[in-house]
Amino acid sequence: MKMDKIGSWTFIVGLILAIVIAIISATSVPTWAVIVLAVIGLIVGIVNVTDEEAHNFLIAGIAFLLSFSSLSGIVSTLALGWAAVATFFSLLSIFMAPAIAIVALKVLYDITRDQ
Repeated sequence: MKMDKIGSWTFIVGLILAIVIAIISATSVPTWAVIVLAVIGLIVGIVNVTDEEAHNFLIAGIAFLLSFSSLSGIVSTLALGWAAVATFFSLLSIFMAPAIAIVALKVLYDITRDQ
């Protein structure tokens, strides 16, 4: 299996896991779930984003984290007590933040290294 396929599948697994965890434990997310999502996010950042995609990924990632952190509070208010929706947005942020951080570090390294 190629690395790009592994990265794509890892991203899909992270999304599905965030959905399942949010539904199962909407009010109290276990620590292991947060750690697993963060590790999967790290893998996505290392394997899934190419150098050509890095800048677009960072822009989209920053927009994602800013909008979903705000949207999480709004959705929890509008979801009429269904806490799983807000939990899903929080878990998605936990999943994406490490991926964005890894790509940002790769870009910073590429910018600052000696040519």
